[in-house]
Amino acid sequence: MMRRIASATFLGVLIAGSSLYVANGAAWQKAITGWLGTSAETTLAAETWPICTSMTELGSESDWAQLDPDFAAGKRALAAENWDEAIRALSLAVLRDPFNADIQNYIGYAHYRLRQLGPAMGHYQQALTFNPRHRGARTHLGELFLALGEPRKAQDQLAALKEICLISCDEIAYLEHAIDTGTWRPALPE
Repeated sequence: MMRRIASATFLGVLIAGSSLYVANGAAWQKAITGWLGTSAETTLAAETWPICTSMTELGSESDWAQLDPDFAAGKRALAAENWDEAIRALSLAVLRDPFNADIQNYIGYAHYRLRQLGPAMGHYQQALTFNPRHRGARTHLGELFLALGEPRKAQDQLAALKEICLISCDEIAYLEHAIDTGTWRPALPE
């Protein structure tokens, strides 16, 4: 009986709130943001957040990257091929955003370029745990499998990319070329 009363009360509040929102959306939004202690000017719409960034955008400064100076510094270090500094800066950024697949992918890439294959693998896999559709992490993991002499696993990453990219994308073309020619960056020591 008490559950029914609580459910009916909750449903009533929900309906009343939605009616108020529809009737006067702007005033309702101001009331909610005031109650939560935020302002509408400082909140970012989810549509403005990037799903993932590609390695070709390393030197560019997007609005999102400017929100975290360590993330931006890490991307600049990657563009300058300063792998140790990239790892340092991105490791600070990951403390504030531990579930960011882009940061994990970038840290993995820097480790890969330093020929630290174990940590690189871990970061790529972590990126794919957070975002299984992350094209950069799939490409870099395929590249890492080629470096480890496991072309079948690289093919698996290519197949996953083909499911992700409904039309051809740069990541597919790059990984296909790397698999076909047996060349990838960087050349690993013998």
